[in-house]
Amino acid sequence: MGELRGLPVPDGLDGMRVDAGLSRLLGLSRTVVAALAEDGRVAVDGRAAGKSDRLTAGSWLEVELPEPANGSAAISGPPEVVAGLTILHSDDDIVVVDKPVGVAAHPSPGWTGPTVVGGLTALGVRVSTSGAAERQGIVHRLDAGTTGVMVVAASERAYTALKRAFRERSVTKRYHAVVQGHPDPSRGTIDAPIDRHPRHDYKFAVVQGGKPSVTHYDTIEAFRSASLLDITLETGRTHQIRVHFAALRHPCVGDLTYGADPTLARRLMLDRQWLHARALGFEHPADGRRVEFVSPYPVDLARALELLRD
Repeated sequence: MGELRGLPVPDGLDGMRVDAGLSRLLGLSRTVVAALAEDGRVAVDGRAAGKSDRLTAGSWLEVELPEPANGSAAISGPPEVVAGLTILHSDDDIVVVDKPVGVAAHPSPGWTGPTVVGGLTALGVRVSTSGAAERQGIVHRLDAGTTGVMVVAASERAYTALKRAFRERSVTKRYHAVVQGHPDPSRGTIDAPIDRHPRHDYKFAVVQGGKPSVTHYDTIEAFRSASLLDITLETGRTHQIRVHFAALRHPCVGDLTYGADPTLARRLMLDRQWLHARALGFEHPADGRRVEFVSPYPVDLARALELLRD
C-alpha cells in the first residue's frame, strides 16, 4: 500500500477533471492518475471518484499514492544543495526563504542552474503539492539575478490563500534598488503597461496595450551617480522594476540587459542588477494575522553601496 494523502481541492482546480487536476496537483501523469481512480484509490468527500468526475474547490480529496519505484523519490531529478539559500521562517503552512543570486524559483525550459524548489527538497523541507510538478508550492517568483525574501506554500490551504492574496494584491512587496542618476521627482509612481519586447523575446518593455503595471518609489539616499530607492509594487509583472526604470532612463545599476552603464558596474564590482526583495508582508494562511519578513542586503550589494558612498 502506498502513501495515503489527504488535502483540500485548491481554487485553481475547480471544475477540472479528476485525472487532469490530480496530474497537476501531484506531479503524476494523467495515465497514472486514471489508473488510481479505476482502482478505487481516489476519493472526494469520502466517495470514490472516477477519472472523468469534476473537482470542486474546497472538497476533501484522498489519494492512495503508488509506491515509488525501487524506493526512489516520487519527484524525479536529484535534490540540489543551494549555497546561500537561507530559511528565514518555517511552520506548517509557509516557508520563507532568503533567495541568493543565481537561483531561479523553479525549473523551467532553458534553465540549468539551481532552484528554490530543488534547494528545499535537498534540505528535506516538505512543501505544498499544489501547482505544476516542477514548481510545487511556488506562489510567486524572483528573477535569478534578484536576491531577497520569497514565501513558499507548505500546505495546500496556504497555496490557495497565498495565490489569492497575490492575485488580489493584498501582499506588500517592497524592494530596494540602486538606479543610475536621480529620478525626478524623487518620489512618485510609474504607471506604464508592460509586455514582451517587440524585437527581443528575452526582454520586456513598456508597450502600448500591454498589461497594466504600477510601481511606487521613494528615494532613500542619493549618491553622485546613482540613487537608492525604496519600491513598492502594486502589480507583479516580469522584470517590472527593471523595465519601468529603464524606460525612465534610470536603469538599475548593473542591469546590462536594460541599458545600464557597464563601466559603473565594473567600478562597483557588480555582475548583476542592484535589485533586492527587501520585505514581504501578508496575512498568515493559518490565522489571518499580518506578518512581514525582511531580508538583509547580500555581500555584493552591500559592498556596492559602500563604494558609492566613498
